[in-house]
Amino acid sequence: MKANEEAREALLEEVAGLSDEAINKKPAEDEWSIKQVLEHLYLFEIDVVKSVKTELARGEKVDVEEKPIHLSTNRKMKFEAPDNMKPTESYMTLEELKRNLSASRKKLERFVENADERQLEEKALPHPGFKVLSLAQWIEFIGWHEQRHLLQIKEVKEKLGL
Repeated sequence: MKANEEAREALLEEVAGLSDEAINKKPAEDEWSIKQVLEHLYLFEIDVVKSVKTELARGEKVDVEEKPIHLSTNRKMKFEAPDNMKPTESYMTLEELKRNLSASRKKLERFVENADERQLEEKALPHPGFKVLSLAQWIEFIGWHEQRHLLQIKEVKEKLGL
């Protein structure tokens, strides 16, 4: 969880001081705004926690190798977000986004505090790029996913001249 916290801190530092107008502006019609990136991140975190909980309750033990999930920060590899993790076009304030990110992180922290680490290692879920990840790696992946999108936010800021 330490890596997840460090990624979140870096993410919040990167958007600190940006206006609500700036975070809602898209660099191009087919690109996400900073608001949309942040919205995607809390939707992703909520979905991962929900999926991991479900798999812990019903999933079978599997033998899965640890994957090099740090490679997910490579922005040249593109993935399409599932519909339930796609951000909306609606306007949101930075404060609203921070509250939502904080709420999704609290759900993750509560879950991890009460989870059986052995079961997290023994059960797994599919991943679009890595085929299958243990539930423990899915939790760790949240931080790598945020680092990937931190790079995206930096790109958006550069394109918008922020």
